[in-house]
Amino acid sequence: MENTIAVVSDPLFVEHREPGPESGGHPERPERLAAARSGFFSALPPERVTVLAPRDASNDELGRAHEPAYVEELSRIAGRRGYLDADTYYAPASYAAAVRAAGGCVEMVDALLGGRAAFGVALVRPPGHHARPGAAMGFCLVNNVAVAAAHARASGCERVAIVDWDVHHGNGTQEIFYSDPSVLYVSLHQSPLYPGTGARGEVGARDGVGATVNVPLSPGAGDAAYIAAMDRIVAPAIADFAPDLLLVSAGYDAHERDPLAAMCLTAWGYSEMTRRLVAAVPGGVTGRVGVVLEGGYDLTALEESVMATVMAFDGSPAATFGLPLSLDARHEDDLRLAEKARTQRPNRR
Repeated sequence: MENTIAVVSDPLFVEHREPGPESGGHPERPERLAAARSGFFSALPPERVTVLAPRDASNDELGRAHEPAYVEELSRIAGRRGYLDADTYYAPASYAAAVRAAGGCVEMVDALLGGRAAFGVALVRPPGHHARPGAAMGFCLVNNVAVAAAHARASGCERVAIVDWDVHHGNGTQEIFYSDPSVLYVSLHQSPLYPGTGARGEVGARDGVGATVNVPLSPGAGDAAYIAAMDRIVAPAIADFAPDLLLVSAGYDAHERDPLAAMCLTAWGYSEMTRRLVAAVPGGVTGRVGVVLEGGYDLTALEESVMATVMAFDGSPAATFGLPLSLDARHEDDLRLAEKARTQRPNRR
């Protein structure tokens, strides 16, 4: 198990594609999956990989993250074409792909908790972290990582941590767990940027106060800022929380090549962030880290960054661009304010 990395993928995920004559122009396109798969399978010898056959998530599993009325509403798009909002399309196979993606993430969690793999990577489409309890949003139909985290809790995990490094704040995931002290949600994201949530003061509600940690970063943040955020805020939050399982909402749109944002991460930066996350998981938990694909819209950047992430699981060397540069004053201020916000929260462990 200690040398095994599980991967979830399915041909059905490619069938989610923009409808109409303009098909192919949407940034969330099937070619993304091919790039991610190429990066994953280039990183590892075949004997290290366990390929998981995903299944459809049940309505009960979807209902742990989404309102029953929304689960029912979503089922009605099967076989049809259209848009749920200005950004979020659906095609005849989109409902099937979304339900299979969520189920694949559940299968990954079962493999991790059952000792069949130390690490997991769910190469799924459509992405999920903007999907709210009762609505699709921002390219997302079902909140895959939330369904996975809720399944882990239902399977006996006392605490689950989610780290979201997509360049856009995962407003849906935050909303789903905002009052839940058993799920730590940590987000690093560009601010200002869509969807406009994720301020430092958004720390959770009721029993969940302190279990939401937001690290908004000014445009232009690169490897130095993200790695410093990991060292100073994210890794300590994970260590304090002591999760039984760590899930990563892994969007790769903070890469310097990505067309939808203005950050400057490199593949090496994603590798270093991954190393720090793995090291932050308490020593009593071997592995139990699962990565769920979110955004990332430059195909070269996506392929290289997925490869770097996977290679970092066991310390394999990734491309090295030298030590990160010193933080500039703007990003130092971002981190200082985020550190201050976190120290004012109660310890939720």
